[in-house]
Amino acid sequence: MTDKFDKTPADEPPRDPAVVEVASHPEQIKAIPVRHWGRWISGVLVVALLALLVYSFSQGDVNWDTVGDLIFDPRIVTGMWHTLLISVLSMLIGLALGVLFAVMRLSKNPVTGAVAWLYIWFFRGTPVYVQLLLWFNLALIFPVLNLGFYKDEMVDVMTPFMVALLGLGLNEGAYMAEIVRAGIQSVDEGQTEASHALGMSNSRTMRRIVLPQAMRVIVPPTGNEFINLLKTSSLVSAVQYTDLLRAATNIGSTSFAVMELLLVASVWYLALTSVFSVGQYYVERHYARGSLRSLPLTPFQKIKANLTRFRRPEVAR
Repeated sequence: MTDKFDKTPADEPPRDPAVVEVASHPEQIKAIPVRHWGRWISGVLVVALLALLVYSFSQGDVNWDTVGDLIFDPRIVTGMWHTLLISVLSMLIGLALGVLFAVMRLSKNPVTGAVAWLYIWFFRGTPVYVQLLLWFNLALIFPVLNLGFYKDEMVDVMTPFMVALLGLGLNEGAYMAEIVRAGIQSVDEGQTEASHALGMSNSRTMRRIVLPQAMRVIVPPTGNEFINLLKTSSLVSAVQYTDLLRAATNIGSTSFAVMELLLVASVWYLALTSVFSVGQYYVERHYARGSLRSLPLTPFQKIKANLTRFRRPEVAR
């Protein structure tokens, strides 16, 4: 019995050889990239505006030779190192206080929670410039510092360095406390419950389980805070601390090159923030390994990818 679906060769229609050739070798799809004319127009406009800005500064009454001569002046370089030192130390104090007060804020103890809330409320609610002036003029209400085991004149204790360190560090601690608290609360509570089920104490759970997972949320705003602190540190010049800005203004007032020295200070601030911005990017990339399927491109990879966009795809012949 012959199957009704079977066909003899005589029943098949004749095949065109050209059709058979095309079916066996399908033509490759040629993808033509879309032209984004808006990107080109906006890019040209931005370049034109930058060129106009550079031309305006070149026509201004600025002695650029003075800027080049003083940018590596020993007094400027010393002020830059002082700025970097006070920023790093203040950030370390802010991190330590931030972790401490964040844990206190989340504690079930009403006393520690209230103290942490009061600390954050005060230092976030008053300007850092006012806080620096309060520390600087502390000798007006406490002429002598007497701690029982240590006694000294307040003016000798509250040096410009100590005023800058306390003013910036305590203020930064209030902001870091909120950042750390947000990072801790981002960790699922099941992680804590599981660690407690394994017999871990609260402190060990915080150190070994919660904080490492919270770093992914804590690191990005912490990097932004440090860069902001690096710029905010210019306020310490008001309390006689010789930072980068004060060194520049001192030289500018004696050499009558005020604008030139302000430009020198701006160049150094831009250099410092740029270096730490690159470092922040790689730290964020490191802590994102467990949450992203593919890591973001590095700056060099982005440059390479952007350069390859200008190459037109080869057309297969």
